[in-house]
Amino acid sequence: MSSLDPAGQPRKPAALCIGAQKAGTSWLAQMLGQHPQVWIPPFKEVQYFNHLFIPGHRKWIGWHYRQKPQEIRDRHARRGLPMPPDLDAYLDGITRGKMFHNQWYKRVFAPAPAGAMPMDFTPEYSTLPDEGVDYVAKFLPRAKVIYLIRHPVDRAVSQLRMNLAREKRRPGTLADWMAEIGNPVLYDRGDYAAYLPRWQARYPDMLVLPFGRVSRDPRAVMDQVEAHLGIGSWTYAAMTEKVFANRDALAIPPQAIAALETRMAPQLDFLARHLGPDFLKETR
Repeated sequence: MSSLDPAGQPRKPAALCIGAQKAGTSWLAQMLGQHPQVWIPPFKEVQYFNHLFIPGHRKWIGWHYRQKPQEIRDRHARRGLPMPPDLDAYLDGITRGKMFHNQWYKRVFAPAPAGAMPMDFTPEYSTLPDEGVDYVAKFLPRAKVIYLIRHPVDRAVSQLRMNLAREKRRPGTLADWMAEIGNPVLYDRGDYAAYLPRWQARYPDMLVLPFGRVSRDPRAVMDQVEAHLGIGSWTYAAMTEKVFANRDALAIPPQAIAALETRMAPQLDFLARHLGPDFLKETR
């Protein structure tokens, strides 16, 4: 991440990465966080527009802003590093007082150095309702938008494993697994048929990238991203490393996977029609 400019002025982000969840957004943030022409907040996900338009997110967004600044402070302590005073003051300033209004959102990006493009990485933005995307388009009409697409079944499986790990649960029977597969939360984040046209209608030049290309040709992905954002080429460290590699992933019964495939068939049909069969193949 670029250093903080303590004298920076409130400003809007010039670019958004809107998702999808479990589709490579953390990897992309780690790559762009190395680029001197991009600035990403230290907690990555700002969660502003979904706080405004998706009331169900507000409870856990509060947790996000309690948890992430503390994680940053704890990380410095574990490494035996002093917490930079400017970073500490910044984290304190944006988590005190009234939050989630336009001036607060612009203050989030105030520390971006003058020559760096502020960027908001919040996968939940992809799920905004029509009125939410309208609001974003009016507030950020010239923003560069990026949307990573992962194969719907693989994305749902990854989300399910993440949710179970966070909740410290492990389904014991096939019936338990089938109940997990029936949870609508798995389908909300990957409803490309609803979300992609909604965003493309407001941002027709939005960059849409297939998740599988990240592992097969990360340099080509970054070339596309750099061209889309209008920034120079950069040499990135750890391009081939997974950010959240799960070495002890829960084995999901094949019957549950088959049920997921049935549920996701309309999404697969949409991606093949809308983006083409070759793009669909590259989503995994």
